Amino acid sequence: MTSKSFLMVTPVLLLSLIVIASANDYGYAPKPNYQEKPKPENKPLPTKPNYEQKPKPETPDFEKSNPAEDYNLLPTIIGIQGTVLCKLGSKIFPLKGAITKITCVAIDENGYETAPFSTLTDGCDENGYFFATLSGLKDNWKLKECKASQYYSPLETCKVPIDANHGLSGDLLSSYRILNDKHTKLYSLGSFFYTSESQSAPGGGGGGY
Repeated sequence: MTSKSFLMVTPVLLLSLIVIASANDYGYAPKPNYQEKPKPENKPLPTKPNYEQKPKPETPDFEKSNPAEDYNLLPTIIGIQGTVLCKLGSKIFPLKGAITKITCVAIDENGYETAPFSTLTDGCDENGYFFATLSGLKDNWKLKECKASQYYSPLETCKVPIDANHGLSGDLLSSYRILNDKHTKLYSLGSFFYTSESQSAPGGGGGGY
């Protein structure tokens, strides 16, 4: 009985093997497993931006340039200010109406030194203060040197100049400051003094170039 069963099972088993082999030959593939998820790729995680670190701004062009060179490109006005006083003994007071002379030398467009040219300030105010702008300088001239000297006192009892602060010999314009809003180079002079004839020193006279 057992031998007969074995003989009957054997053909069936062989037939099954033949069918499976035939299916493989005709390109039948095993059924995919849809429950298995694809394995994700290992990508680097994005870094968190640092919002506290601000980018360094570029330096503006006006900070890169040379301020001294830039100022030479601007229209420049030469201004001169000072005071004129009267000294009688121990008494000193403003000399209203006094006039100062500004004399300059420049280099012309051909590189030659010009002849001295002068301008007179307006009369001082009640505080003895005067302010003048330089005139007579052409656009293509370069200013070389300027001096300020005493010129006129309206007070008969105080009209002899004293050479204090080089008022007689000529005070060289050297100390200045820039007024950017007015495009002005402002020179400041020391006070000039006049006195009476009786108190004047020998050798008085006019000043300047």
